[in-house]
Amino acid sequence: MEELTTPARASSAPVGSRLPDPSTLHLLMPKWLTARARAVSGERGHGLRMFFLALFGLAFWAFIFAMLYRLLRYFRGVQEIGPLLAGKLLGLILVGFFSILLLSNVITALSSFFLARDLDLLVSAPVDWLKLYLAKMLETLVHSSWMVVLMAIPMFAAYGVVYRGGILFPIVVLVTFVPFLVVPAVIGSAVTLLLVNIFPARRTRDILSVIAVLAAGGIVVLFRLVRPERLARPEGFRSLVDFITILRGPTSPMLPSDWVQRAVMSWVGGHPDPLPYYLLWSTAAASLVLGAVLHRVFYAKGFSKAQESAQRWVRSGPMSRAGRGLLRPFGIVRRELVLKELRLFFRDTTQWSQLILLAVLVLVYVYNIKFLPLRGGGLTFFLMNVVPFLNLVLAGFVLASIAARFIFPGVSLEGRTLWLLRSSPMQMRALLWSKFWVGTLPLLILALAIVSVTDYLLEVSEFMMAVSIFSITFMTFAIAGLAMGFGTLFPQYETENAAQIPTSFGGLVFMMSSIALIGIVIILEARPVYSYLSAEAFGTPAEPVAMIVGFGVAALVCAATTLVPIEIALRRLND
Repeated sequence: MEELTTPARASSAPVGSRLPDPSTLHLLMPKWLTARARAVSGERGHGLRMFFLALFGLAFWAFIFAMLYRLLRYFRGVQEIGPLLAGKLLGLILVGFFSILLLSNVITALSSFFLARDLDLLVSAPVDWLKLYLAKMLETLVHSSWMVVLMAIPMFAAYGVVYRGGILFPIVVLVTFVPFLVVPAVIGSAVTLLLVNIFPARRTRDILSVIAVLAAGGIVVLFRLVRPERLARPEGFRSLVDFITILRGPTSPMLPSDWVQRAVMSWVGGHPDPLPYYLLWSTAAASLVLGAVLHRVFYAKGFSKAQESAQRWVRSGPMSRAGRGLLRPFGIVRRELVLKELRLFFRDTTQWSQLILLAVLVLVYVYNIKFLPLRGGGLTFFLMNVVPFLNLVLAGFVLASIAARFIFPGVSLEGRTLWLLRSSPMQMRALLWSKFWVGTLPLLILALAIVSVTDYLLEVSEFMMAVSIFSITFMTFAIAGLAMGFGTLFPQYETENAAQIPTSFGGLVFMMSSIALIGIVIILEARPVYSYLSAEAFGTPAEPVAMIVGFGVAALVCAATTLVPIEIALRRLND
């Protein structure tokens, strides 16, 4: 491969002939044409999908902007330390962005540089190695950074509006944010390049998945242990000097995130500092040069190793035999379908490794509940029991997110083998219900654990404990039914990454439906819960009829939401 790009190769061509030398933009043109074709495709329902996506995006931007706008306005009204608080907040957000970008680029670079389908053609073509590197680097940067860019737009807009950054503020943000995106892209690509030269590329994907999940979990835990909410309570520090020292100190002086924060805050403060701009652009340029050198030296060997297939063995172990024994009463077909789902889940490292991150997020969630200020003077019995009831909303959001990641893609992951299952004498009902139970039972166990532990930490009454367990059980079945139904109605059979399936239009519709379901259940149960708490706190008469009707209708709604989507999905598969 390396010989194709050397001058000796060019000199061996016939006299008068000239090998083509495509530019970097020319190498990216197929990607651009593919993206444009998808955007303007005349597929049925495409316009409606784009409308809902645009509406959801604008709502998300408005929500982020409104929260930061109110917070920054409050900071601006605080004399002396207000700008310091705003700068510290921006620094913390940018550190989080940098961590996300670094992890995302490590994973994305593996596909862009070594596993993409167009590499067989590009590597064998007379393409200059530097142009190929720049093209793949730009492709990696776009794929790994677009979400961060979308989140950064309302954030910087809030800073510009509150602190009156002026008409040139967008240009300042652009000048600082571009090198901020380039540095993690180069570092992530270099790390992936070195790992591929050590391990086979297929095995490197598994290793990177586990490392990325562990690193993400560590970042979440570290951020939570720092407890940044202390900055909003100066009385928690020993003296005002300690508080001001923490605010004035840099968040991460050796990272580009701190340089972006200093550049932006110095601009809105009216005294622009040129040093952060120099640090950002010089670091980005130097990292790009070093990345290109590493690519020139190691890419040929790494790409050659990437063509090796991964070694996998399929053997029946004690866990498989134990599963067959436990599932024997359910029949051969259901037993084998359940075991198939479990095997596929644990063979894919990108699937089971996310359980680590899930466990970390659940621990952080429980940790936050523990530190809620629900003890002390001025807090009544009524307030102490209403907050645990509203905790069901947060628990429902957690369950919906997990179902979107693990239950919603169930049918899509069958891919091209679905035709084999449909043409077999096996009933599709057995396939759907096996997927439903494999995903729902662990989700139910997790839901009961979350609610029980959080209610125990909040020291709720027995009534609220019973309400929480009742509600979360029915909501778990309903959310799982919605995930299975919408996952079948909006399949993504051609996707190569299960993590991309929940981000599709069907995943968006499922999340919106789940939020609506949670809201309906909470509204139906609010009246009987309020009646009981009022009777306990103020001695007002209870309303047993309202309690029976409220909880009964909520249970019927959850039951219908569980069964109806699965029946619709069954008709879709049988058509």
